[in-house]
Amino acid sequence: MLKNILYIPLSWLYSLGVALRHLLYDQHLLPSTSVHIPTICVGNLAVGGTGKTPMVEYIVRLLTEKGFHVAVLSRGYKRKTRGFVLADESATVRTIGDEPMQLHSKFPNIAVAVCENRVRGVHQLQKRVSDLDVVILDDAFQHRALRCGLNILLTPYDRLYIDDHMLPWGRLRDLPHRALKADAIVVTKCPKTIRPIDMRVVDNRLHLPAFQLLHFTNTEEQLPQIDGNPLVVCGIAQPQYLLTHVQEVFPKAGSMFFGDHHAYTPAEIETIVQRAEKYDFVLTTEKDFQRLQLLQERLQALNKPLVVVPINITFLSDQAVFDKQVLTYVRENNRKN
Repeated sequence: MLKNILYIPLSWLYSLGVALRHLLYDQHLLPSTSVHIPTICVGNLAVGGTGKTPMVEYIVRLLTEKGFHVAVLSRGYKRKTRGFVLADESATVRTIGDEPMQLHSKFPNIAVAVCENRVRGVHQLQKRVSDLDVVILDDAFQHRALRCGLNILLTPYDRLYIDDHMLPWGRLRDLPHRALKADAIVVTKCPKTIRPIDMRVVDNRLHLPAFQLLHFTNTEEQLPQIDGNPLVVCGIAQPQYLLTHVQEVFPKAGSMFFGDHHAYTPAEIETIVQRAEKYDFVLTTEKDFQRLQLLQERLQALNKPLVVVPINITFLSDQAVFDKQVLTYVRENNRKN
């Protein structure tokens, strides 16, 4: 309780700084640029753990299946490089970051790039990628230097942005009223048993303007159909979601959690290996797998598999409405049409 009380004034100061930054953009004292290509931003107001990467993957599949040439641009959190980097066959977690590496591995036929400066990143993609139709920006809702054409804001069901506080008191890194700048709000990580009346309650509480569409999704972890007890190893935000689902199928599953985007050291790998000796296999996420190549090698020596759990999203509201919103925006703003 005392800790929270101490955080409150720090949260006010942080809110003041964020509000001042937005004021500078609103008054055109800081530049904000539009680009001549459709841009879709997938973002959130809070730090981590809202399901941005599965949503980006969903939109990539949706657009590529319709024949659009897609690129994904990310900051490349915790990479060891700087500036614009376009993923190629030599890309690693160190050069582009774990989430872009995951996207590059799953979608080798699309352009995946990283750049701290999103405006420069989009311009570089336009120069280097032929026949580019649309750029999806991962986690760019706060990056006002670039004005995106379609903004999709995610918020978790169990911690809606209206129920949260600004850092460090809560998890919000941007002001709650900034949600009004989104074209669509997606409530993620909903329970599979959510009822229509529960959706209406959320809708009424968010009190969205008429132009904003509201969608509901949950995450679906594709657990392996194998016997035995797993050790769950991951460095993601809010790993309890994953562990809860795993323990529904594997009640005796163990766990080792690390910080989000954690860079595993050789000593930590050895600790995981020692712990894994008590289990039949190790489960991890697609994002962690990009950072656990050494663990995979060590487990092979023990004849214990490292099993990756893909995480997809499932729409609980009308999926066709979301698809139409995305496709209509890209078609109407594509210069090739």
